[in-house]
Amino acid sequence: MRDPQAGLSYLRAASYIARMPEVHQFPCLSDNYGYLLHDPASGETAAIDSPDGAEYLKQAEAKGWKITQIWNTHWHPDHAGGNKAIVEATGATIIAPQEVEKLSPIDRVVGNGDSVSLGDWTARVIDVSGHTNGHIAYYIAEADMAFVGDSVFALGCGRMFEGEPEQFWNSLDRIRQLPDNTMLYCAHEYTQANAKFALHADPDNTELKLYANRIDEKRAKGEPTVPTVLSRELATNPFLRADDADLRDRWGGSSPAETFAALRAAKDNF
Repeated sequence: MRDPQAGLSYLRAASYIARMPEVHQFPCLSDNYGYLLHDPASGETAAIDSPDGAEYLKQAEAKGWKITQIWNTHWHPDHAGGNKAIVEATGATIIAPQEVEKLSPIDRVVGNGDSVSLGDWTARVIDVSGHTNGHIAYYIAEADMAFVGDSVFALGCGRMFEGEPEQFWNSLDRIRQLPDNTMLYCAHEYTQANAKFALHADPDNTELKLYANRIDEKRAKGEPTVPTVLSRELATNPFLRADDADLRDRWGGSSPAETFAALRAAKDNF
């Protein structure tokens, strides 16, 4: 006899999955990924950054969605350069850190601890400055996802253009504190190159070696290597492991921030 409770559990699970926000990922520019975050219940759609306004509009039209918001992570043109085109076509609201005003007007300035909404879904804004000042990430706890821009990549992190090592390490530590099952939606396909440096930085890491092999297999098939799950990055990404004793012994530093600085400088010249 069929268990009615099992049937109810299945229906609840199906209902939850049906209302989950949908992420549409697509390549744009030379190595960026674009993301459209869609809430089926409200019909709202957020463009996560705007590397290429025309491509975002094309992708949204193909999905039958209208972009209602833009969530910028930082001010670089390959992240906010498409704001104007999207707003002109859709009237979307721009939500961004103050620094994005270098490229476009902002409807709502946000920073660490603020919240933004897409339908009934709420994202917490996290300060992840270091790659640039004012860099933020958007973390949706209920959906186990974070849009992290150029703060952290699969097996890497952004170049330190404006920030300082301690600032950047503290930013990465905020990402490290998220639940292990959080999916990190990074903004670029840099993973193969990052893996080469990671293996140089941490050559005895068995899990890293296995991960690097899987990355090569995916790229050989033309498949993306992001998003990536935080738990895997915590075990393999040297920039998230700057407090590890083995990495400290190999790269020096009397604090995690100093070890991170040594790793970042080495990657810049790798």
